[in-house]
Amino acid sequence: VCRLMDYGKFKYQEQKKAAEAKAKQTVIEIKEIKFRPGTDDGDYNIKMRNIKRFLAEGDKCKITLRFRGREITHQEIGMALLNRIRAELGDSIVIEQFPKLEGRQMIMMIAPGKKKVAAKPVADTAPVSAS
Repeated sequence: VCRLMDYGKFKYQEQKKAAEAKAKQTVIEIKEIKFRPGTDDGDYNIKMRNIKRFLAEGDKCKITLRFRGREITHQEIGMALLNRIRAELGDSIVIEQFPKLEGRQMIMMIAPGKKKVAAKPVADTAPVSAS
């Protein structure tokens, strides 16, 4: 079975399909937020606000906790900070990489969680009788 068609028109349609598919693609970026074990509440809140914004935009976040000098001996402080971040974000995230130590940095990767679709409430429909 053979189909006769205009090759120029066919090429144009294929090009349009490819351009449309490319336009629908979304690029997921990895944003990095850096903390220190001594990050205080003001800076912590600003960084958390940025993390929430990045996740809302659909980007992944790499949370880096850098130890300097003798801070590396108190890794439990860093782990507590990363657990605090995880607890504050709650169920809205998926943890792709749990906190692990790489050199003098503790790294955790998070991604936005699945959007929960609210179930439509079932309306109680009683049959209306015509009187």
